[in-house]
Amino acid sequence: MERPAGELIVRVASPGDIDEAVAINDDACEIFAQAGVHFDIGPEHPYARAERARWTEAARDGNALLAEAPGAGTVGLLVMGRVGGLAYLEQLSVRRRAMRRGIGRHLLLRAIAWASGEALWLTTYAHVPWNRPYYERAGFGVVPDASCPPAISALLDQERRHLPDPAQRVAMRRDADRANAGPR
Repeated sequence: MERPAGELIVRVASPGDIDEAVAINDDACEIFAQAGVHFDIGPEHPYARAERARWTEAARDGNALLAEAPGAGTVGLLVMGRVGGLAYLEQLSVRRRAMRRGIGRHLLLRAIAWASGEALWLTTYAHVPWNRPYYERAGFGVVPDASCPPAISALLDQERRHLPDPAQRVAMRRDADRANAGPR
């Protein structure tokens, strides 16, 4: 795929699109093996089922988006929601064949705009070379566990119980006053 993000069609996902959303995420997660992170969670695992339920709810609320590139199909996923009343970037995934084309940046800017005037939270891996630094360039900073609000702490606890490399999971926040900063 050689189309730039400017030719993307971004649309609201419906609950019927969740299988496609999961497929995009599964494909994107294959790259984590390069960093030694191996996801061995099948679709019936409690964490996978809970994630699917959150994505379905986000789709019902209009907060799950799919990016389509002409001639390449659906290549990106963005899921946003609220955790304890806080704006939260639930998932940002791009199919491997479409990575490094600005699609992730385009979707991240959509999430930042969605948070509009309030801090935006996310959780990610600190040690994966393309995760934490990418979000830091977009104005996010790691928040120490002791400074996380209870809902974000609970989310981190759940991820650390079920995902590989639990000690590497961190919360990040992009403050609302960074409104003019975007991913570089």
